[in-house]
Amino acid sequence: MKHGYIRVACASPAVTVGDCAANERAVLACIRQMEALHAKIMVFPELCLTGYTCQDLFWQRQLIQDAQKALIELARKTQRVDALIFVGLPLRVCGKLYNVAAVLNYGNILGFVPKTHLPNYNEFYEQRWFVSGQDMDEVITIQEEDVPVCPDMLFTCDTMPELKIGVEICEDLWVPQPPSIVLAQSGANIIVNLSASNEVIGKKAYRQALVQGQSARLVCGYVYAAAGEGESTQDLVFGGQNMIAENGSMLTQGRQFENQTVYAEIDVHRLNDERQRLSTFPGGGTEWLVRENFFGLKLEPTPLSRNYPSYPFVPSSEEEKEERCEEILNIQTMGLKRRLVHIHGTKMMVGLSGGLDSTLALLVMARTADRMGLSRDQLICVTMPCFGTSGRTYANACSLARCLGAQLREIPIRESVLMHFRDIGHDPADMDVTYENAQARERTQVLMDLANQENALLVGTGDLSELALGWATYNGDHMSMYGVNASVPKTLVRHLVRYVADRCQEESLKGVLYDILDTPVSPELLPPKDGEISQKTEDLVGPYELHDFFLYYMLRMGFEPQKLFRIACRTFAGVFEREEILKWLKVFYRRFFTQQFKRSCLPDGPKVGSVALSPRGDLRMPSDASCEAWLSQLEKL
Repeated sequence: MKHGYIRVACASPAVTVGDCAANERAVLACIRQMEALHAKIMVFPELCLTGYTCQDLFWQRQLIQDAQKALIELARKTQRVDALIFVGLPLRVCGKLYNVAAVLNYGNILGFVPKTHLPNYNEFYEQRWFVSGQDMDEVITIQEEDVPVCPDMLFTCDTMPELKIGVEICEDLWVPQPPSIVLAQSGANIIVNLSASNEVIGKKAYRQALVQGQSARLVCGYVYAAAGEGESTQDLVFGGQNMIAENGSMLTQGRQFENQTVYAEIDVHRLNDERQRLSTFPGGGTEWLVRENFFGLKLEPTPLSRNYPSYPFVPSSEEEKEERCEEILNIQTMGLKRRLVHIHGTKMMVGLSGGLDSTLALLVMARTADRMGLSRDQLICVTMPCFGTSGRTYANACSLARCLGAQLREIPIRESVLMHFRDIGHDPADMDVTYENAQARERTQVLMDLANQENALLVGTGDLSELALGWATYNGDHMSMYGVNASVPKTLVRHLVRYVADRCQEESLKGVLYDILDTPVSPELLPPKDGEISQKTEDLVGPYELHDFFLYYMLRMGFEPQKLFRIACRTFAGVFEREEILKWLKVFYRRFFTQQFKRSCLPDGPKVGSVALSPRGDLRMPSDASCEAWLSQLEKL
C-alpha cells in the first residue's frame, strides 16, 4: 500500500450449479492464489456460491441453507487472509430472498450488500426469485454476530483511511443512476461489481465501455468480476470478462471465455488527488450513507505489475497516431490563425535554426497560411548564424525554408554580438553564460525589430519541456509574439515532425525533415568542434524522455518524488541506471522550481494537452517557492 497503491484481483471460479460446497472450495482455491500474489481486495462474481443460473432452485430451502453454510466455512478458512473479500450468494432476510455480496475480512462477515436493480426482461427473470434491496437497513445474526444488510455501505480501511470501497451488483451498473454515484460522492474511490452478464454479439465492447466510462465519471477504480465457465448453458453462455479500470483507463482484463484471475494495482492517492483538483467533482461525506464499516489490512509495500508509458505525451498506438497528430497540429494552426485574424495580419516570421522546435513552428505556419489562403511567401524565415552555428543546421534551415516556399533571410549576428561584448566589457574568450545569452538576446532583438518592420507576427519556437526546465534565455528565445509550441513537449515535437516527414510527398522536404530529426538537440551557442555540434542540450540538462516523463507524472498526476522515482526506475529499467534517473530527477525538481520566473511572463500560446504551463490558468505558482521539501524526499533514497 506504499505510495497509495492497492493490489486488487477479480476471478471467475469454475462454479458447479447448485453445489455450494464445491463452489466454496473453488472460491477458496482462487483466494489462496490471490493471497500468494499479494492481492488485498478480492472480488468474485454474482451468486457464485450457488451459481447464477439456478433459476427455480432458488426457491429450495436446501440451496439457501447450503449457501449460508458455505459462506460461514469460507469465512472460517480465511481468518488469516490479509484481504477484503467480496463473494456473491442468495440471502433470506425477513422472509424475502436477496441477491447479495458478502464482505469478508479476517474471517469476519462485515456486511451484506443487496442488489438494487433487478432485471426482468428477455432471459433475465431475477424478480421471479429476488426482491430489490434498495431501501433495506436490516441487521441479521450469523454465528451469534450481528451483520448489517444495506445497499449503501462504505468499507473503509482503518490502516489506510484514504481507501474506501463501495459495492454494486451487475445490473446496478447498467441503469441510468447506478448506486456507485452516491457511493463515490460519499468517498468511495474503488467500486467493486459482482456480475453475471451473459454473452451476445457486441455485448463485450459495450460492457467494457460501461466499466471504463463509470471509472472515468466517478474518478475511481472499478473492479468487475464476471461469471464464466461452469454456469448453466441451457439458454445462455457466460464469458467471464473480468476487468479492472482506473479513471477511464483499462488497467487489465481477462480473455473472454477463460476463467481467469486478473490483477492490477489501483492508485488510490492519484484518484483522491484528481478528485481534489476537479472542481466539478462534488464534495460529500459519509452522511450520505446509512453505514460506514471498517476493515483491517497490514501496511506493507505493494509490488507493482502495472506499467507506465515511457512517452506519456506521445500516442501509444498506431491507430491513435494519425488522429492525435492531426488534432494537435490543427489546434496549433487554429490558434495561430485566430491571432493573425485578430490583428489583421498576413505575415508570419520565425527564427529558423535548423532544429526541431523551429521546424515544427514553421510547419504550423505553413498550414496556417494554407488555411487562410495566404501565399507561402508571406512566411519569413530568418537564419542568424553566429559562433555556434554548424554547417549542418545552417544548410537544413535554408533547405527547409526553400522546400516550404517561404522567404529566407540571412542576418549574421557575429559582429553585432562582438560589438556588444565590447560595449559591456566582456571578453569573447570567456564562454560563460553571458557569452551564450548575448547571442540569444541579439537574435530576439533582430527578430522583434524585423517583425515590426515587416508588420509580421513573430512566432515563438520554445517548447513545453524547455519551459519546464527553464532552458531558455530570459528575454531572449523566451519571448515572442505568439508561442505555437508552448504546450508541446520535446518528445511530442519530435513525434509531430516525424509524422509530417513520414507522410510527405515531396522527397526533398522529406529528406530535410529526416536529417533534422537525426540532428542532436542543441542551442548552438558554443563554437563547433571539427565542424560538428559541440553543445548538446541533453548532456547538460538530461534526456528529454526522462524530463517529459517526470513533468507529466509530477504535474498531471501529482506524484510525490519517491513515487515518481519508483515508477521511473520500473519504466526505464535497462535504459537508464537508477543513479542516472535519480541524478536527473533532482535536476528536474531544482530547475522546475527555480525557473518559474520565466514562465510567469510567457507570451500567449495554444494549449494542446492536459499538461501546460501558462501562468494565466494552467500553472499558478510563485516564482520564489522552495523545492527543498521535494528534494529532501529524494535524499532519503
